[in-house]
This record gives sequence, C-alpha cells and structure tokens, in this order.
Amino acid sequence: MQTSHSESYKAAGVDVTAGYKAVELMKKHVARTKIPGVTEDIGGFGGLFALPDISGMAEPVLVSGTDGVGTKLQIAMLMDKHNTIGIDAVAMCVNDIICAGARPLFFLDYIAMGKVLPEKVEQIVAGIAEGCVRAGCALIGGETAEHPGVMPDDEYDLAGFSVGIADKAKIPDKARVKPGDAIIGIASSGVHSNGFSLIRKVFNVSAQVLGRHIGELGKTLGEELLIPTKIYVKTILGLLEKLPVKSVSHITGGGFNENIPRGISDGNGAVIELSKIEVPPIFSLIQKTGDIPLRDMFNTFNMGVGMCTVTAPEYADEAVRILNAQSEKAMVIGEVKTGVSGVRLV
Repeated sequence: MQTSHSESYKAAGVDVTAGYKAVELMKKHVARTKIPGVTEDIGGFGGLFALPDISGMAEPVLVSGTDGVGTKLQIAMLMDKHNTIGIDAVAMCVNDIICAGARPLFFLDYIAMGKVLPEKVEQIVAGIAEGCVRAGCALIGGETAEHPGVMPDDEYDLAGFSVGIADKAKIPDKARVKPGDAIIGIASSGVHSNGFSLIRKVFNVSAQVLGRHIGELGKTLGEELLIPTKIYVKTILGLLEKLPVKSVSHITGGGFNENIPRGISDGNGAVIELSKIEVPPIFSLIQKTGDIPLRDMFNTFNMGVGMCTVTAPEYADEAVRILNAQSEKAMVIGEVKTGVSGVRLV
C-alpha cells in the first residue's frame, strides 16, 4: 500500500496519491504487452528489456523513434474519448522505425496532464497497450506528469518513444532505388495523426460539430477523425521476409511531397497516378469544406495511403499479393523516374 503523500504539494495542485492510483489502474493494460525480453514489472526507475536472440543477425542495429499525436488530442478531449489516442502514439513511432526494417522491441510513453485523473490515465494507457499489442512490442515504462497552473485541468499531452532492432545488411536502402521501380501504396485507416491543425480550422471544431452525423462518412465527424492510425509493423515485416524491398516510407506530416522522396535515391523522383489511389471520403470532405487546392491536400495528408514501398518492377505484383494476403489494401500507385523533382501527380 502506497503511504507517501504531501498535503503541501497537494495544496499546490499536485496530488501524488492520484498518480499512485493511476499506476495501479494501468498495470493490467501493461501486462497485455509483456513479451520475451521484459525483465521487470512496471514501477522501477527504468524499463528493463533483455535483447532477443541475435545469433541470426550479422550486424544488429538498434533503431529508435519518438513522436506524439499533435492536435488530434483536442478531438479526443472534446469528445471525452481517450481509449484510442494511445494507439496513435504507438503507431507514429513504430511506423517510422519499421521503415528501417526494425522489429519494435519496446515502447515508453509520456503523459503530461493539468490534473491527474486516474481513470482518464487508465483509458489513455489502455490505448497505448493496444497499440503495443498490434505492433508486437512491450510497454515497459513511462511517465505521468501533473502540470497545475501550466495546463488546464482537463487537458493533456501525449508522446512516446520506441526502440527496435534490425540486421544492418537487411535494412532497406534507398540508394538501390532505380528509375522504373514500382511504388506501392498501402491503404491508411483514415486521417491518421497528421494535419489536424488544418482540420480544426476547416471545421471550426467543437463538441457540437464533432457530434454531427455526416452522411458520406456514415458516422459522426468526431468518430471518423478519431479512427486510430494504422500500425503496419507486422505487414512490413511480412513483406520484407519474402521479397527484396528497396525502401519504405511512412506517409505522415507533409504528406506525399515530403515523405515519398525520403525513400527515393538522389537524382530521381516519383510519378504518382491519381487514378490508382482510392481517396477516402473524409479527405474529399476536408478539401471541399476548406476549399483546399489538391496539391496542398497531398502535401498535408496521407490521402488514403499510409505507407509506401519501392520494389523492382518484376516484384511489384507479388508484393501487392503478399500485402493483400495480410488483409491490407495495396496497389501500385506510381513509379520512380529520373529527371523528376520530388513528387509529380498525374
């Protein structure tokens, strides 16, 4: 039983006993993520993780990534729904490190709150744990900080950090990308976790606006916007095991124009066929409501494509088959061309 407490600190706005209760409530969610390598239960000063068997790796490399979910948090707070935003936090980290072919090992979170409400913390951590389960990694620790007077009592911020492992010789290398290579897009689950500052401006979001049912979406605007970011770890690992993949790009902030070129060799660019992309209705609604130019849409959002891989053209059809067999929706959306700067939409 935790006996530590401070009436003086509580009077200043920090109730340490609420933090202890939050830890107790989250333990069952953390337990769901336990995998071989986890060596200590939650509650220590650091998360311990024993490296897996690396005998099959010629040169093991640790790959790390950190990110948050941006202003998508405001949607969760306005809707008072906090059990999925943690999936986004995990996704934004593990989807980055999987681009290096790294299998995520563990994840840590950081939650800053105006006032620690144990039940709300539990909901957030439940989502984080679900994200870790989907990514196949362990939640081995984190931090919940109370910021009275700095943040409103009912607001919070969320960020995370993940570490994975890859065999250096098998890490996708964009230097091998050549003109004529196929660019394969893997469908997103929706907006994911990018562009929400623009979304909030376009819809002038409020609890009332988010609660409206939108016919073309088949759900409320808020329900659509809170769909968690898809986690592609197992999908990409499955593809890498079967085919030579030259590069992988996570389509996050900056959309196509910033992220696809990160997976293409210098001196080359990407030609993307718009007719090959199935754009979900939410993006059409954003564009129409905000009167946003098409280029800005593709420079801000994933437009229905959450990840891209580049393979030699002779492997393209097989790559699509492998991805679709993993319950993904994949398609060849373009090709690499010389003399093209960045991304050309045709």
